Amino acid sequence: MTLKPPAPAFGSVIGTAPGGVQAYASDYAGAEAAGMTERDDFRHYVGAHYMGYKWQCVEFARRWLYVNRGWLFEDVPMAFDIFQLRHIKRLSDSALLPLRAFRNGAARHPEPGCLLIWEEGGEFEHTGHVAIATEVTPEYIRFAEQNYDHQPWPDGQDYARELTARVSEDGGYWVECSFGDANFLGWMLQTDDDAQAETFEPPPPSLLDLQLHECPDNGRGGRAWLNPANPDEAAYISTMGGHRMSSEPTNARRYFAMTESCRDEIKRAGNALHAQFMHATHHVLHNEHLLENFNIPRALWPNIHRSWNSRRNQMITGRFDFSVSARGIKVYEYNCDSASCYMETGKVQGKWARHFDCDHGDDAGEDLHEALVAAWRNSAVDGLLHIMQDDDPEETYHALFMQEAMERAGIRSTVIQGVDGLAWDAAGNIVDAAGETIRWVWKTWAWESALDQIRAECNDDEALLTTYQPGAVHDGPPRLVDVLLRKDVMVYEPLWTLIPSNKAILPVLWSLFPESPYLLETGSSLTPALEAGGYVAKPIAGRCGANISIVDPQAGVVKATSGRFDWQDTVYQALWPLPRLGGYHAQLCSFSVNAAYAGSCVRIDATPVIDKDSDLLPLRVVPDRDAAG
Repeated sequence: MTLKPPAPAFGSVIGTAPGGVQAYASDYAGAEAAGMTERDDFRHYVGAHYMGYKWQCVEFARRWLYVNRGWLFEDVPMAFDIFQLRHIKRLSDSALLPLRAFRNGAARHPEPGCLLIWEEGGEFEHTGHVAIATEVTPEYIRFAEQNYDHQPWPDGQDYARELTARVSEDGGYWVECSFGDANFLGWMLQTDDDAQAETFEPPPPSLLDLQLHECPDNGRGGRAWLNPANPDEAAYISTMGGHRMSSEPTNARRYFAMTESCRDEIKRAGNALHAQFMHATHHVLHNEHLLENFNIPRALWPNIHRSWNSRRNQMITGRFDFSVSARGIKVYEYNCDSASCYMETGKVQGKWARHFDCDHGDDAGEDLHEALVAAWRNSAVDGLLHIMQDDDPEETYHALFMQEAMERAGIRSTVIQGVDGLAWDAAGNIVDAAGETIRWVWKTWAWESALDQIRAECNDDEALLTTYQPGAVHDGPPRLVDVLLRKDVMVYEPLWTLIPSNKAILPVLWSLFPESPYLLETGSSLTPALEAGGYVAKPIAGRCGANISIVDPQAGVVKATSGRFDWQDTVYQALWPLPRLGGYHAQLCSFSVNAAYAGSCVRIDATPVIDKDSDLLPLRVVPDRDAAG
């Protein structure tokens, strides 16, 4: 077996493509050695134009087209999403030129300078891949790329690789895929001629409608179906008062179904929205006048910037709250600081289906646990991880479910309920009751809880808030805020998730991406347009449906909830009601793990506001043909 030579240093030139565009080594294991320690270090611009993340495949493709053609394609969440782009911008006059997709085997052959696209999966895992064709013949196709094997191109060669090609009897051009577990999608050409091009019609609106079903009675409804020998399941049984998903006995055998097309659209929406929320977070943290709207003490601003800038401070997971129906897919918010429903989605609804013999479609959360395991395995944790939770019963089973994923990933962990027993050691470190230094933390608390402690300690005095020293040693036992805000403690989810989780991000998103099909118009003040169409007033840092007002232009206030967030500033989001099924308002929750879709669930409530007491019913993914079933 031939051993692969070590990768060259991150950022070193590995080849030069036609037009003089250089490709760079992108083995991220060597990024820190190359001085790449902050998030902004990885963002690459040519002039004022963002090319992408150093030195990924999308960055190279966008840069090559920019340099050689003067074109720029829009930002995409994953490389394979390029295959669905419909236009590319000519920068000289901002004209949008048609961009056509041709599937592998099309009679319209690829051309030098076109984009070659690989599907997600296998060698290219969640992202897919993109390259630039440099030479096209009936026998082979050559192309330039980044972020493949990081190795230098052979001397005198202006391309990275060559793949075998074949022209079939009907004139179709076929490219061999270099890996059995990967899939070569095809190529993208800028052309007015759409003959042989792929058409990407959205699914019929009816396929986005959720369906409510009920399993036949198999006679096992009263039997136990969760395993109390497993700590997380025992905690769940205790919290729910039995082996059930819904607090309403009449819902014991009821479940929701979404079509495969709906699942694919949700996946596409979540991947795109995660990228948009990250762009908006970057924008806020580079514009202080925007950050002021988030009601975060200025003393924490340096900590937030430090958290965001550190490339190791990556999210593990978050949850989007969607309204999904034939009307379309709209996001309400992104819970990427402290989210719930993981265990229900990743374990309980699957066990429910097995117990009630529900074989209609597939479990919508069957991949969530494995995705969490993979995320923790790829995290930077290299010591004991402290799981910190409050005494809320739901937080207990949530923490234990996540601990199971950590252990599968090979991470040692211990659960701390509350902060009793924490102490300072002689060196000023915080240690747990067993004397273990706290260096790594995963929390169920929202970051806003730590901010509340700071505000209370400083009596909301602006001068005290400005001079507050986060995480400093003090008399008395350590508090939650002392643990979470210490420089030497890495917390998941990281401090910067305060920004995308805060609803003050929603007006920023709308200003940056007004054409996004998934966003609702949102403002920091009530505009005539929002008032005319109806709106939802939300506190910027509220949780669990508290202090929300839903206002219909004809009916007036439809619903108003109370809570402890009435002092927070308010945003106003365009009214887009949840669909109603079986007497319930249904909200689809979609989980993102390592920035990619990982599963879904449905929460229901008799009122139009989903709160901490709202039920969750199982969700199944069914073939499109079953939409009317």
